[in-house]
Amino acid sequence: MDGPMEGTFDLPVTPSWSDPPTMPLPLDAPVEAPPDVDLGIPGSVVSARRSVIEWGSVLVGALVLAMLVRTFLFQAFYIPSPSMEPTLWSGDRILVNKLSYQLHDVNRGDLVVFRSPPDSVAGGEDLIKRVIALPGERVTSDGGRLLIGGGLLIEPYLPFQNGTADFGRVPSCSEPEMGACTVPDGHVFVMGDNRANSRDSRFFGPVPVESIVGRAFVRVWPLGALDRL
Repeated sequence: MDGPMEGTFDLPVTPSWSDPPTMPLPLDAPVEAPPDVDLGIPGSVVSARRSVIEWGSVLVGALVLAMLVRTFLFQAFYIPSPSMEPTLWSGDRILVNKLSYQLHDVNRGDLVVFRSPPDSVAGGEDLIKRVIALPGERVTSDGGRLLIGGGLLIEPYLPFQNGTADFGRVPSCSEPEMGACTVPDGHVFVMGDNRANSRDSRFFGPVPVESIVGRAFVRVWPLGALDRL
């Protein structure tokens, strides 16, 4: 006699009449747009405000950088007089390296910008001249030529090699004498290249090295005259 069968088996799944049948949508059925979602995209007012802040930061940074460069690195100067002709002409613009003499000593022949002595005609304005004699050297003039310690100074930058007139008693020399000057320590003797039209150390004496702003190294204006100095 057969008994009940033991074990497990799957029953067929019958659909529930309560669930609606799923039917594929026709191809031309309209598609509902998803609801608007705020993704955090700024509006025109916010974008304009942010642009103003960004450009303002750029301009302020540029101004600060320019001030730092002008204070510590380079500075432009305008040549107002003919005292350095023909090397520099009135109206020329030059760049001055303000770090030069932090790295090395002043050299003979350098074009330097310095604060004029208070008792000079320039009245404390910045001047540009060429370094002729260094601390401790004795400078004199003979026959239109300069002598440094008795040796002839070669000056290829001058238009006339014999154009330096003898000078009289120079103030502030360590050994004052007529027609000669021994440069004190910490000072340099400077002169303009236009010897007939330059008020320089012959008139106001040697200038302190500490009064030198920097060394002129390039002419930047006019553009056609761009040149190293």
